[in-house]
Amino acid sequence: MSREPNYEFQEWWNKQREKNHDFFTNDSNNANQGYLTVEIRSLNPDLTTEKDRSRSARQLSWICLLRFQQLANSLAWITNFFLLLLRTANRRISAADSPSHSSASRLYRIIKFFLFLVVLLLCVELVAYFKGWHFSPPSAASAEEAVELFYALWLEIRADYLAPPLQSLANVCIMLFLIQSMDRVLLMLGCLWIKIRRIKPTASMEYPMGRVETGSVDDYPMVLVQIPMCNEKEVYQQSIAAVCIMDWPKERMLVQVLDDSDELDAQNLIQAEVQKWHQRGVHILYRHRLIRSGYKAGNLKSAMSCDYVKNYEFVAIFDADFQPAPDFLKKTIPHFKGNDNLALVQARWAFVNKDENLLTRLQNINLSFHFEVEQQVNGVFINFFGFNGTAGVWRIKALEDCGGWLERTTVEDMDIAVRAHLCGWNFVYLNDVKCYCELPESYEAYKKQQYRWHSGPMQLFRLCFLDIFHSKVNKAKKANLIFLFFLLRKLILPFYSFTLFCIILPLTIFLPEAELPAWVVCYVPGIMSVLNILPAPRSFPFIVPYLLFENTMSVTKFNAMISGLFRLGNSYEWIVTKKLGRSSEADLVAFENESDSSVTETTSSLRLSSDSGLEELEVTSRRSVKTKRNRLYRMELTLAFILLSAAGRSLLSAQGIHFYFLLFQGISFLVVGLDLIGEQVS
Repeated sequence: MSREPNYEFQEWWNKQREKNHDFFTNDSNNANQGYLTVEIRSLNPDLTTEKDRSRSARQLSWICLLRFQQLANSLAWITNFFLLLLRTANRRISAADSPSHSSASRLYRIIKFFLFLVVLLLCVELVAYFKGWHFSPPSAASAEEAVELFYALWLEIRADYLAPPLQSLANVCIMLFLIQSMDRVLLMLGCLWIKIRRIKPTASMEYPMGRVETGSVDDYPMVLVQIPMCNEKEVYQQSIAAVCIMDWPKERMLVQVLDDSDELDAQNLIQAEVQKWHQRGVHILYRHRLIRSGYKAGNLKSAMSCDYVKNYEFVAIFDADFQPAPDFLKKTIPHFKGNDNLALVQARWAFVNKDENLLTRLQNINLSFHFEVEQQVNGVFINFFGFNGTAGVWRIKALEDCGGWLERTTVEDMDIAVRAHLCGWNFVYLNDVKCYCELPESYEAYKKQQYRWHSGPMQLFRLCFLDIFHSKVNKAKKANLIFLFFLLRKLILPFYSFTLFCIILPLTIFLPEAELPAWVVCYVPGIMSVLNILPAPRSFPFIVPYLLFENTMSVTKFNAMISGLFRLGNSYEWIVTKKLGRSSEADLVAFENESDSSVTETTSSLRLSSDSGLEELEVTSRRSVKTKRNRLYRMELTLAFILLSAAGRSLLSAQGIHFYFLLFQGISFLVVGLDLIGEQVS
């Protein structure tokens, strides 16, 4: 096969020949020096030039064809990518839960209108930028064309009528932001004081670890242990097993498995598990309600109405994914001895899957601050905090004294804690007693959990405000409940987080006459993020994602807060947080294969520390999970486009800190809206 002629070399050679023609010419100087000179001439120069031109034209045509082919391939790749993206988006939108309830629909419509307004303003500013009006703003008197007159009038309207109210709203939100930041600082100072002084609740007595002697059984009070669950096939085994092997005399403990499952296979599995432990000598009962009203509160209320409950002094409550250590009761019950005014002993949560993905790491930061700082400081200084709904032991007399479980809100744990506090009962929080559980690994599950956690307190505040005001507790406790517990930490926090950083900040970019200082946008949030992350020092590399994600979640928390406060939509709906059944309890897995005769021996040899020692165990139980898909979240995506549009406008005016904050915050909303955070499924 013959090699193709090298047109480029031939063209180069011809150019060099013409350029250096004199060099190859035989002159007298070269002859005197004795050099051999050769003159190369073409026989037909006109034909050669014409041939070179034709060859150059063919070469250009081939290059153009190659470029067109590459362009066609690129267009085909881009088209296939967008088709794949549209198919994925269509699948996720069809699978996503539409905002059917009224509060989400209203908020989504408002945000869509806000997006339209922001895009329109961005187009106006782009025209003004290319016209040069950003550097020399026109006036209505000197305007020469209609567009220039329109922009001049817009400048006057935004300066005289729009910017002042926006600046006033921004100042109010900044003030609320600073008040809430001071509350965080005071909580951290209180926690530091506790650490320095080594303050911790002390019990008046201790139970010996290990097997209980028969003669000393009477020293152990009667304890009722309740495990409420609903269609939680992934976790029921580990929670029942963990409770059944607790180091407490069998005849002094009764386990109630309160099953509200409406799936027949889940009922059969849980009932079989209860029967297995009953055959091993554990006092355990299975209860299933026919009328499933009131969600978890109704379930607990129904269980407490049994006649045999009057024989028990304390009740310990564990959700279906919680795994208490064997010495849990021996670490908590002694605090009730000699303290007749104590109603609740709350243990700390710890998490078996905190390092599973970015979402669980960020949740661990939040909950570590909640337990290490908020719960501990409130428990030490004012003997009151919100019951976490699980991993706690109640005095049954205190439950009865404050009216028992009520079904009026979706936060029955906070409800009963507030009523017990108003009745004069005290609480104790044990930071060194841990109960392991599971964090939601998907954004869908986490979002539903946060919606319930932020709508319920507003329901409760609306219902119990007058009860707090007319209660017999002192004014300091009333002020703490109303202003700190409810208003500042449950209402103001989601309000200013969403309003200040998702609404006001983008508007100030398009209305520069109203402004947010850089310390509000960057410095104070950064300091607060550092304070929040101190209880989980290993999470410091995630401080920037944590700051951005907290602002991203503000839209869900704000929507939930408004829904609960004004009774909008399905704010009273209870959705069980989906868990995957992750556990590293190797001793529980091995324990299931033990016979009845070895139960006592195994229990006495298990870990006796309140820290379950999950880090040292390597076995992980795996459960089958239903097929599910990632979703698209339209509200978060809409806010992402709003913030990115504001970032583009900020780039035109060279606002450095504001631009970077809006850019990364918009990307954060985009990542969450595309469901790229947390568990990824096909």
